[in-house]
Amino acid sequence: MTVAVTLLLASLVVGLATGLLFRVWALALASPLVAVVSAIALQSAGFEFFAGVSVIVGCLVVSQLAYLLATFHLHREKHSMEDEVDGLPGKHRQKNIRDQYE
Repeated sequence: MTVAVTLLLASLVVGLATGLLFRVWALALASPLVAVVSAIALQSAGFEFFAGVSVIVGCLVVSQLAYLLATFHLHREKHSMEDEVDGLPGKHRQKNIRDQYE
Protein backbone atom coordinates (compact mmCIF):
# COMPACT_ATOMS: atom_id res chain seq x y z
CA MET A 1 0.00 0.00 0.00
CA THR A 2 2.89 2.34 0.72
CA VAL A 3 4.20 1.75 -2.80
CA ALA A 4 0.86 2.78 -4.32
CA VAL A 5 0.66 6.00 -2.29
CA THR A 6 4.27 6.83 -3.12
CA LEU A 7 3.61 6.29 -6.83
CA LEU A 8 0.51 8.49 -6.69
CA LEU A 9 2.47 11.28 -4.98
CA ALA A 10 5.31 10.93 -7.49
CA SER A 11 2.79 11.12 -10.33
CA LEU A 12 1.36 14.27 -8.78
CA VAL A 13 4.82 15.86 -8.69
CA VAL A 14 5.54 14.82 -12.29
CA GLY A 15 2.22 16.31 -13.44
CA LEU A 16 2.80 19.58 -11.60
CA ALA A 17 6.37 19.88 -12.90
CA THR A 18 5.25 19.14 -16.44
CA GLY A 19 2.45 21.69 -16.23
CA LEU A 20 4.64 24.42 -14.76
CA LEU A 21 7.68 23.92 -16.97
CA PHE A 22 6.62 22.37 -20.28
CA ARG A 23 3.90 22.48 -22.92
CA VAL A 24 1.23 19.86 -23.47
CA TRP A 25 3.47 17.82 -25.76
CA ALA A 26 5.59 16.84 -22.78
CA LEU A 27 2.68 14.71 -21.56
CA ALA A 28 3.35 12.39 -24.49
CA LEU A 29 6.70 11.61 -22.86
CA ALA A 30 5.74 11.88 -19.20
CA SER A 31 2.66 9.63 -19.30
CA PRO A 32 4.36 6.50 -20.68
CA LEU A 33 7.26 7.13 -18.31
CA VAL A 34 4.85 7.27 -15.34
CA ALA A 35 3.11 4.09 -16.52
CA VAL A 36 6.33 2.11 -17.04
CA VAL A 37 7.96 3.19 -13.78
CA SER A 38 4.73 2.46 -11.90
CA ALA A 39 4.45 -0.99 -13.50
CA ILE A 40 8.03 -1.86 -12.60
CA ALA A 41 7.63 -0.65 -9.01
CA LEU A 42 4.32 -2.47 -8.53
CA GLN A 43 5.64 -5.70 -10.03
CA SER A 44 8.67 -5.65 -7.76
CA ALA A 45 6.40 -4.97 -4.75
CA GLY A 46 4.35 -8.07 -5.55
CA PHE A 47 1.08 -6.48 -6.69
CA GLU A 48 -1.29 -8.64 -8.70
CA PHE A 49 -2.29 -7.72 -12.25
CA PHE A 50 -5.66 -6.02 -11.67
CA ALA A 51 -4.55 -4.20 -8.55
CA GLY A 52 -1.47 -2.96 -10.39
CA VAL A 53 -3.49 -1.81 -13.39
CA SER A 54 -5.84 0.20 -11.19
CA VAL A 55 -2.91 1.90 -9.46
CA ILE A 56 -1.28 2.68 -12.82
CA VAL A 57 -4.51 4.19 -14.14
CA GLY A 58 -4.80 6.21 -10.94
CA CYS A 59 -1.23 7.45 -11.38
CA LEU A 60 -1.96 8.56 -14.94
CA VAL A 61 -5.16 10.32 -13.92
CA VAL A 62 -3.45 12.09 -11.02
CA SER A 63 -0.57 13.14 -13.25
CA GLN A 64 -2.83 14.62 -15.92
CA LEU A 65 -5.10 16.37 -13.42
CA ALA A 66 -2.03 17.89 -11.77
CA TYR A 67 -0.87 19.05 -15.21
CA LEU A 68 -4.24 20.74 -15.80
CA LEU A 69 -4.19 22.42 -12.39
CA ALA A 70 -0.68 23.74 -12.94
CA THR A 71 -1.57 25.01 -16.40
CA PHE A 72 -4.71 26.76 -15.17
CA HIS A 73 -2.69 28.27 -12.34
CA LEU A 74 -0.16 29.72 -14.78
CA HIS A 75 -2.78 31.15 -17.13
CA ARG A 76 -5.54 32.13 -14.72
CA GLU A 77 -5.24 35.86 -15.40
CA LYS A 78 -5.51 35.41 -19.17
CA HIS A 79 -8.87 33.63 -18.90
CA SER A 80 -10.92 35.87 -16.65
CA MET A 81 -14.71 35.68 -16.90
CA GLU A 82 -14.86 39.40 -16.10
CA ASP A 83 -13.09 40.12 -19.38
CA GLU A 84 -15.51 37.96 -21.34
CA VAL A 85 -18.70 39.59 -20.06
CA ASP A 86 -18.13 43.18 -21.13
CA GLY A 87 -14.71 43.19 -22.77
CA LEU A 88 -13.18 45.35 -20.03
CA PRO A 89 -10.78 44.17 -17.35
CA GLY A 90 -12.12 43.67 -13.84
CA LYS A 91 -11.86 46.31 -11.11
CA HIS A 92 -8.73 44.82 -9.63
CA ARG A 93 -7.02 44.97 -13.04
CA GLN A 94 -8.32 48.44 -14.03
CA LYS A 95 -6.39 50.00 -11.16
CA ASN A 96 -3.19 48.31 -12.30
CA ILE A 97 -3.74 49.49 -15.86
CA ARG A 98 -4.36 53.09 -14.74
CA ASP A 99 -1.25 53.01 -12.55
CA GLN A 100 0.79 51.72 -15.47
CA TYR A 101 -0.14 54.66 -17.73
CA GLU A 102 0.17 57.42 -15.13
